[in-house]
Amino acid sequence: MKIAVISLTGNGRILSGKIAAGLGSRHSVTRFCHTSHSDDDSVPFDSLNSLTERIFGSYDALVFLCAVGIAVRVCAPHIVSKLSDPAAVVVDDTGKFAVSLFSGHIGGANALAGKIAELIDATPVITTATDRHGLFSPDIFAKQNRLVICNMNAAKAVAAAVVNGEKVGVVCRYPHGAVPAELTECTGGSIGICITDKAGDRPFDTTLVLMPENLVAGIGCKKGTSEEKTEEHIAAVFSANGLDIRRLSAAATIDIKADEPGLNGFCKTHGITLRTFSAEELMRAEGEFTHSDFVEKTTGADNVCERAAVCAGGRLIVPKTCGGGVTAAVAELAVNIDFERKDDLCFI
Repeated sequence: MKIAVISLTGNGRILSGKIAAGLGSRHSVTRFCHTSHSDDDSVPFDSLNSLTERIFGSYDALVFLCAVGIAVRVCAPHIVSKLSDPAAVVVDDTGKFAVSLFSGHIGGANALAGKIAELIDATPVITTATDRHGLFSPDIFAKQNRLVICNMNAAKAVAAAVVNGEKVGVVCRYPHGAVPAELTECTGGSIGICITDKAGDRPFDTTLVLMPENLVAGIGCKKGTSEEKTEEHIAAVFSANGLDIRRLSAAATIDIKADEPGLNGFCKTHGITLRTFSAEELMRAEGEFTHSDFVEKTTGADNVCERAAVCAGGRLIVPKTCGGGVTAAVAELAVNIDFERKDDLCFI
């Protein structure tokens, strides 16, 4: 994760060094110190407003060493949604408190505040109701299990119902472990969660639909194929097969295509990883694949898209489809829902 640690004072600069040292073993940390209190290991800045505007969308988390009010004012113009905003944590420059400011669950600010508090012997300040009461949190559960939240209003309604002690149902279309006490497995009711591969699967009057990010797009393309052409073809393949593009978790291709701008642009737009495999690795994939003498002659593998999707760990569900200089196939990764998973938060 990319973390920015921002300080304004001399004490803040010292604390920022401790925080960066503690987080740096697992994350990419950049220290930004005001020019009046900077050092050789930091990036100096003059205006906190200008700095925040510049980096807000480029980092996964922002750690401010200043007053909460200052952080609120500089962040306020840039806040859009808990689904996309970076985590924000505020630490006072005496190091007594680490406050989770926003994006506590999905962004990971609650976990980050807790980790920073451990590093500098501070008190974490977490105000999220489900955390304070030790209750099931739908958005943190979704993040831990790589599930897409299809409706944030429904997520808020479920969280409120849990906090208020109301009956919240759950329908899970996948193998799963024990359900927490706050949820009841049932087939319908007034409010509940449905874990499914279809956004329209809504067994409750108010249904929080959660879909797994478990699809891999195997992609082959002609040299120089644009991002627009790649997007157009992948979208068409998903639509034609009744697959929701929000479930896309990765793309896969042969290593000689690793630097294709269109392919990389597609992955960046969708926030996914591009996995690459050598021709030898592709040819070791098990299964029946569409054979092409031309592809084998030019790449060393008789099929790129299908084999790459399978090499990424999935089961082929959509075979090779061609269009616009792009070939695409889709594989599905196995899903096992764990309601007790605690080890997948990005900052722990």
